[in-house]
Amino acid sequence: MVKIECIIRPERFEDVNAALMELGIVGMTTSEVRGCGRQRGYVERYRGMEYQVRLIPKMKLEVVVRDEQVEAVVEAIRDGSRTGEVGDGKIFLTRIDEVIRIRTGERGEQAL
Repeated sequence: MVKIECIIRPERFEDVNAALMELGIVGMTTSEVRGCGRQRGYVERYRGMEYQVRLIPKMKLEVVVRDEQVEAVVEAIRDGSRTGEVGDGKIFLTRIDEVIRIRTGERGEQAL
């Protein structure tokens, strides 16, 4: 099993979510986060003063999938979130050794 974490633009979340649902991926965790990278933020004006906004709002999605689903899910996230501009985000893959469903005690892929 693999945990896929991705940081994407908030306005691209619905496209990514729809692509994942088409693959049958319905369980995910999302968070509203802020971060910076190559996008480097932007300049904002408030009451005549300029200031640099470095931490840009992003969405973080986390999903755990079976090994055979990884490439399809990564492709769906990549295609759904790509705009072709700096700041499209990142995808991180982490190997998961065990999953346990708290309610039933199921383990492994059955717990997904």
